Amino acid sequence: MKTALTLLTLFLMASLAPTSSAADAAKTETAIIGGGCFWCVEAQYLLVKGVKNVVSGYAGGKTENPTYEDVCTGDTGHAEVIKVEFDPAVISYKEIIDLFWDAHDPTSVTKEDGVHHGKFLPKGTAYQGNDYGSQYRSAIYYTSEEQHKIAEASKIEVQKKWKDPIATEIAPLKKFYPAEDYHQNFKALHPNQGYVRAVVDPKTEKFKHKLEEKGKIKPEAK
Repeated sequence: MKTALTLLTLFLMASLAPTSSAADAAKTETAIIGGGCFWCVEAQYLLVKGVKNVVSGYAGGKTENPTYEDVCTGDTGHAEVIKVEFDPAVISYKEIIDLFWDAHDPTSVTKEDGVHHGKFLPKGTAYQGNDYGSQYRSAIYYTSEEQHKIAEASKIEVQKKWKDPIATEIAPLKKFYPAEDYHQNFKALHPNQGYVRAVVDPKTEKFKHKLEEKGKIKPEAK
């Protein structure tokens, strides 16, 4: 009887244990990247096949628990970033980073002094389109040495396609701070907002075409 009960217990445990395929399906990895206003980059990466979730936030600075108003001053050292949660069985970290270079201009901080949209920008000022300041810098914050190596290698490879030097900051992630709730999924929730229609929509549409060319777009986003 004892042997029979033992065998029954082992059978039940085996049947209840998750299969390797189920465990793999539930696995999620993260990437932290910044390419200007997080409303834009969030909307872009929500189109990527294999991306499960995107959270807008702040990283790379010294101020703890920064608010949007704090970050906008440019004094916190933080950049507007997104945390991309993705399924590595569908898309790799390398592919996430390779797409990053299509999502924005990673050389903008290297431009010479000039006036853009009525504002004087000295060389070294990070900007993306209409957005100016260090909080809009191009950045990749890695969480492991493997991610570090992948990001650096991708940067070297993509530099061949750019005339100006890539200025993207590649640094270890100290801490990611989620942005306020009203910043999350901003494009979808505010489709008629002025900045969304003038800036976010065109950047997202351009990125969407890149994803279609590379076969990396979610079926429902086509």
